[in-house]
Amino acid sequence: MLHNPSRAFPWIIALLVVAVYLPALPASFQFDDWQVVVGDPRVSSLSAWWQSMPGMRALLKLSYALNHESGCGVRGFRAVNILLHALNAALVFMLARRLVLRLGCNNGGAGGTATIVGTATSLVFALHPAQTESVTYISGRSNSFAALWVLLTLLAWLKYREKDAGVLWPLLAAAAFVAAIACKETTAVLPLAMLLCLAAEPGRRIFRDYIQPLAFAAMAILLFAVAWPRLPYDYLLRVSLETRGPMENLAAQSQGVIWLIGQLFDWSRLNADPMLKPVTQWTPGVIITTAILAAVIVAALLALRRYPIPAFAVLWFFIWLAPTNSLIARLDVANDRQLYLALAGPAFLQGYIIARWGRKILVAQSGSGLIYRCVPTVAFSILFFLGAVGTMNRNRVYATETTFWRDVVNKSPHNPRAWNNFGMAEALACRTDSAIRAFEEAIRLAPDYPQPQVNLELLKIGELPGLSEQCGNIGDPP
Repeated sequence: MLHNPSRAFPWIIALLVVAVYLPALPASFQFDDWQVVVGDPRVSSLSAWWQSMPGMRALLKLSYALNHESGCGVRGFRAVNILLHALNAALVFMLARRLVLRLGCNNGGAGGTATIVGTATSLVFALHPAQTESVTYISGRSNSFAALWVLLTLLAWLKYREKDAGVLWPLLAAAAFVAAIACKETTAVLPLAMLLCLAAEPGRRIFRDYIQPLAFAAMAILLFAVAWPRLPYDYLLRVSLETRGPMENLAAQSQGVIWLIGQLFDWSRLNADPMLKPVTQWTPGVIITTAILAAVIVAALLALRRYPIPAFAVLWFFIWLAPTNSLIARLDVANDRQLYLALAGPAFLQGYIIARWGRKILVAQSGSGLIYRCVPTVAFSILFFLGAVGTMNRNRVYATETTFWRDVVNKSPHNPRAWNNFGMAEALACRTDSAIRAFEEAIRLAPDYPQPQVNLELLKIGELPGLSEQCGNIGDPP
C-alpha cells in the first residue's frame, strides 16, 4: 500500500493522457511539419544536425533528428509528442500541488486542497482540446518540449527554497532553464513566473529572495547576447518591426488575446490556421478592450496577497502570452498553440474553484467528510470525460491533410492560404474538381497570391508535384 496515495496521481493522469491521445498516433504530417520536420535537411540525421550547429532551438531540432534516426516515421514523431505532454501533465500536478502548499491555501493536509487542486489543474491542462495543436500537430513540439523544461526549472527552484534543500537543486534549475531556451526563446520570461511565485507567497520578502529570479534573468540576457551575432535574431527582429510596430501590434494583440480567451471556452472555434485580420488602429473598441485587459492584470496584481491562487492563475496566463501576444509582432496574430503553457493558469483557477466548492458543501452538510470526498471525485470524472471526448474529437481533424484543411476553411473561409492547402490536399487525394474549386477560391480571395495560381495551372496540365500516379493523366485531352 502506498504511504502517500497522492504520489501516484500524476502518473495515473499521465497514463490517462496517453490513452486519450493514442488513437491520433497514425495521423499524417500537417502544415509546417513538411517544412520544419520532414523537409528541413538540418534535422534529417544526427550528423546533419551537428553540422548545422550553432543554430536556433538546438535541443528541439536534436529531438527531430533523433526521431528521423529512429526510422519510425510519423508515428515515432507523434509518440514523442504524446509522451512529452503526458510528462507535462504529471509535472503540472506537482507544481500546482506545491504552489497551493506554499501559498498557504491548503486545508486538510497532504490529502486536502493541494491534491484536489493539483488533480483538477492537471486534468484541465492535459485534456483541453486546444492542446492538440502542441501535441498532435508535430511542429507544436516546440511548445510542449519547452514547457517540460520550464516546469522542471520551477519545481527544482521551489525545492531549493525549502528548508535543508541541497545546492544541487539550483544547478538543476539553471540547466533546465538553458534547455528551455534551447527549445523555444519565449521561455526567457520564466524569471517573471518566479517573481510571481514570490509575490504570491505569504510573509514579507527581502532582497535575498529575489536574487535567484534576477540571476535567471541575467542568464537569459547573457545567452541571447552570446547567440545574437551567431544566429538570425537581428533579421527576425527587423521582419517583426516591418510587419507591425510595437504599438500597432499591441492594438492587434488586444484583439488576439480576447480571441485566445474565447478559445478556452468555445471548443467549436479551435482552428489550426485562423489567420486573424490584425486591427492596428487605436479605435474606441480597441482602446476599451486594451483597458479591460490592463484592468484585469492590475486587479490581479493588487489581489495577490489576499486572493493568491485566483490572482496567480490570471497573471500566469498573461505572463506566458506576453512574448507572443504583446509588443513583438508575428505574421499570424494568434494561434491555439500559444495557449499551451498559459492554459495552466486557468486550469489552476478551475482546480481551486472545485476545491472551494467541495469545502463549502462540506460545511453546509455539517462536516460530512464522505460528501467532501465525493464532490472532487465527481468533478474529476466530469473533467476527464469532457476533456477526453473534446480532445479525441479534435484529434480527428488531424487524421489526413484533407480533414485538417477542410476544418480550417470551414472556420476561416477568408483564409487564402488555407484554401490553397486544401486544394493541394484534395489534388493529392485525386479529387480534382474539388481541388480546382479550392484553388479558384484562394485566387478570388487573394489575386496577388501566386501559389494557388501556379498550383491550379500545374494541376490542369497534370504536373502538380506529388500528384499520385493513381490519379491518371489529368492534363491529357479526353
